[in-house]
Amino acid sequence: METTRRSSYDDAFKLKAIDLEKDIFLTKAFPPGFQWATSIESFKVEGAWAAGGKGETIWDRFGHENQAFNNHTADTAADSYRKVDIDVYLLRGLGVNTYQFSISWARIFPSGHKDSLSEEGALYYDNLIDALIESGIQPVATLYHWDLPQALQDDGGWTNASIVATYMDYAAFCFHRYGNRVKSWNTFSSPWVVSHAGYGTGVHAPGIKDYVTASYQVTHNIVKSHAEAWHVYNDNYRTTQGGKVGIALNSDWAEPADAEKPEDKEAAERYLQFMLGWFAHPIFIDGDYPVVLKTQIANKAKECPSSAPAVLPTFTDEEKSRIKGTSDFFGLNHYTSRLVSSSVGGCTPGPEGVGDFQAKVDPSWPATASDWIYSMPTGLRSLLNYIKTKYLAVNNVPIYITGNGIRKKPAITFLRCFLFPFTAIELDKVDVQRFTVQSLMDGFEGNKGYSERFGLHQVDFVDGNRPRTPKQSAYFFAQIIESQSSPTLYVVVVLYLKKKNRCNSFI
Repeated sequence: METTRRSSYDDAFKLKAIDLEKDIFLTKAFPPGFQWATSIESFKVEGAWAAGGKGETIWDRFGHENQAFNNHTADTAADSYRKVDIDVYLLRGLGVNTYQFSISWARIFPSGHKDSLSEEGALYYDNLIDALIESGIQPVATLYHWDLPQALQDDGGWTNASIVATYMDYAAFCFHRYGNRVKSWNTFSSPWVVSHAGYGTGVHAPGIKDYVTASYQVTHNIVKSHAEAWHVYNDNYRTTQGGKVGIALNSDWAEPADAEKPEDKEAAERYLQFMLGWFAHPIFIDGDYPVVLKTQIANKAKECPSSAPAVLPTFTDEEKSRIKGTSDFFGLNHYTSRLVSSSVGGCTPGPEGVGDFQAKVDPSWPATASDWIYSMPTGLRSLLNYIKTKYLAVNNVPIYITGNGIRKKPAITFLRCFLFPFTAIELDKVDVQRFTVQSLMDGFEGNKGYSERFGLHQVDFVDGNRPRTPKQSAYFFAQIIESQSSPTLYVVVVLYLKKKNRCNSFI
């Protein structure tokens, strides 16, 4: 079975380019009911870090210990906690029908535990959800986007197995309190970043540098937490609330540095398995980690007996059955691609060392204002096809693009590539039902502080009122959305893309 699934990489890589002049783009728009969304994350925009009894989070601590760029903190951020009406006004201006936001666990349960409820914090999300619904915008809630209550981190955070039950209590509260209005839930968003950057390299909060044990244990507990939250909803709320619960996984697209070399193709597959498959395989295939990952880690343990090898925890048979099939959609956060070649990683901890691969970018790919993002638009289409073939062949759930964006001025060029999901939908028959632009506004970008700006709206972080100003990308995104209800305008937008968009040679 594993051998059969490996062919999905070849299928995605062999996709042929198409010509933007084809009639398909002049006669068809996105499917009816397609969800156009933008998003924010709680710690990046809410501010009010201690208001209403909110507990300290790991990102509050990270900033207060001057670990973010230029000693920036998230204390005030974009002040969205006090600007619900203004933010919803911006959403109405964009014309989106869906808004994805994350809930701050510590704002509801300051200690992380259910006996520490802050009613004021819970009411904030009631008000936000009600304002969205009154404006005809579907709320999409993410239960966890990186901002763990510091009190839980003091007890081991995601490395402590007890966090699974604690997270279940938090999820159950949110389903009970908000589920009559929220019909789409992400249990986690970009959990790989938590495991890799939070507990592996330590460049993100909580700043743990342990790619031998902690990083793998964190993934183990996150996967189990996700599954148990899904079962809480499935067993207690699905019948009455009728919503969907899934997970938003982040992944680059990986292409072999030399497509003619089998070893590079295998290395590209390992890259994807050490990022996407680490989470997707247990949830969408069989409840366990991918064979590629388990084999590679086991081989490294034999190869490096004198050093501390990576430790991959194991699921019990009961846990596997609890994990398998626990997602009502496949959420995808995607921002960039890599060229991957086979290498000898030696006994170096971390994905490249353990995975025996090296990743780089093609010099011809346009750079962006973010040093880790390079524009390679066909990567999204290839990745969508890879996911369809590898993970959704049996459990055929829809794909939601839950995050896609770029920093500063190149954002409009990036948005001009919005047709790539359309090519996957129309030509490859991939069931993509949502496209989310990251983000509604500029915010506190973790260890980068306010030096990186992903927002459709610029926020003046010097002005105490935190005014928002639409960027050109906001107007362009609004035009894309409006064009879906106007065939004439749609043709105008497509012709504009053809004339101005450097991506057209890739589509």
